[in-house]
This record gives sequence, C-alpha cells and structure tokens, in this order.
Amino acid sequence: MTAPTLDVVGIGNAIVDIIDDTDDAFLARHAMTKGAMALIDEDQAEAIYAAMGPAMELSGGSAGNTIAGLASLGARCGYIGKVRDDQLGHVFRHDITAAGIAFPTPSAAAGPATARCLILVTPDAQRTMNTFLGACVNLTPEDIDIEMVSSAKITYLEGYLYDPPHAQEAFRKAAAIARASERKVALSLSDSFCVHRHRTAFLELIRTVDVLFANEAELCALFETEDFEAALESARGRVPLTAATCGAKGAVIVSGDQTVRVAAAPVERVVDTTGAGDLFAAGFLHGLTQDLPLAECGRLGALAAAEIISHYGGRPQTPLSAYVAAAD
Repeated sequence: MTAPTLDVVGIGNAIVDIIDDTDDAFLARHAMTKGAMALIDEDQAEAIYAAMGPAMELSGGSAGNTIAGLASLGARCGYIGKVRDDQLGHVFRHDITAAGIAFPTPSAAAGPATARCLILVTPDAQRTMNTFLGACVNLTPEDIDIEMVSSAKITYLEGYLYDPPHAQEAFRKAAAIARASERKVALSLSDSFCVHRHRTAFLELIRTVDVLFANEAELCALFETEDFEAALESARGRVPLTAATCGAKGAVIVSGDQTVRVAAAPVERVVDTTGAGDLFAAGFLHGLTQDLPLAECGRLGALAAAEIISHYGGRPQTPLSAYVAAAD
C-alpha cells in the first residue's frame, strides 16, 4: 500500500454562509425557531435575504469548515462537494482553493443554484439557520474522486449530506474506497434532525466508520436514550473511536476501555457558535493524523472550537497553527 499523500479529504454540502446580526423580533416575524436549522426553497431564501440587513458572505458547509480548519493547522487536505457555476459557486471555489485545499469536483453547468445558508445571529450568540441546499445535494457517486479518497489517511463524511439517495450512494462508495485502501473513515452526525430522519441508515453506516463525531443530542438520538452516558457506552460498543462534544462542558472521547474528558478552552467572548463542532472535529482529526494521544487530540479540538466562536463565520480568522502555538 502506497503512503498517503493527504491527511484528510472531506465530503459534504458546499454552502456559502450569509451571516447577519439580528434580534428575536426578526426571528418571530419570520416564524423561525431560535437556534434551529430549517430547510428552505430558493424563493424563501430570496425573501429572507431581502429582509436581512447588510450581511457577510463566507464559504461554509460543515465538512468544508472542518477541512478549512485542518488546512489552517497545516494539514494536507482535499474536498469533494457540488457547486453551480454561478457567483456563489465561484466564491466557494475561490475560498477553499485559496486555503490550499484540493477541490477537483466540477461545477454544475445547469440545475439549482449554489447552496446558501442564511444565518441570523442574536445578541446571545445563538445562530438560527435557514438553508437552501441547491446544487450541493446533486453530488453523485461519479463525483467521488477515487484517487483522492484512496490517498487520504482519513475520509470525513458530513451527515448533513445524507438526504438524497445518490448522496448516500456516494458516501458508501467513498467508504468502500477508503476501506479497500486501508484508510480510515470518519462520520459527523451533524444534526439531531438528520439522525431522526436517518437513524437506521446511520446505524448501518457506522459499521464502516472508524471515528464518529456527535454532540450530546445527536448521540442520544442515535441510540434512542435521554441518558448521555448510556449513549456513550452504546457508541463504545459499536465504533472504535467516538468524540462527543458537550458545548461549554467540553467533550468526551471513548475508545475501547478508554474514556477521556476534555475541558472547553477559554475564550474571552463568545460571538457566534457557528462551526464550533466542525472546528472541534478539525483539531481532533489533525491530532489523530499525527498519531497524538487522544487527550491531545481533544485539546486541539477544543482550541480550534474556541477560536471559531470568538468571531463570525465557521472558518478560522487566525491561523490555527499560530493560535495553538500561543496556547502552549
């Protein structure tokens, strides 16, 4: 088996985040559930965008954020995701390739517009997301770059992408390629709503997964329990390694007979929690690809998450390699 040339390749929804400060009254006027993510169509996306104030456009997407975080830590990365050949598609491609990430997936010449997530951030730093999935759900098995997946130490799959049947086929194809190449597969459950929709399929999928990322709610939903510790034990019996985030309480890592509890890294002010879980995964995976102890992998994840919640957007503003070095 040839040596890997990439650390991590991510597969997920290629989305541009459009972020704006707002208040609870705006959410109420538009019948939004605070702190939740709602799927919307293109007409709804245009209507909400028209009602928003001046906004920031930042490339996002869960796996995209994770891969950008990894690149900021110095990892060698690739990304697979679908955009349209439109303005936001060009924004996404520019941002990810400018970060030094290989992005070979061709843009769609027809069909829905590039996906966007309209993120409303209230003064308490909670984010309410309205997502038009657009072109990104049209990822198919043909878009899976066999050479890229087989050359990566870890293939990272984004649970948000698991709705369309052809995307599920793409996941299974990527996992099979990684397995055949004796590489590892990681999965993020992404959202408890995803888990409720696809619980049976996720339980089947994790049989091929080496590393599982989830938060408390997602893990409890997967194993149908309100007891987080019981959910951790269920994960321990099914997945070689699980990293579960617990917000301000930090994270818990279980692997075999090991249980590692990681404290959240301090941050002066929480501005926007968008991407906190994505960046925890970035730091953790970076440590894992460098064969660091689980406690150190968790510490890197906590530091990456701390950087991201200190500003708007789900991608680092301070190079994470420098941020981590300053914390040492």
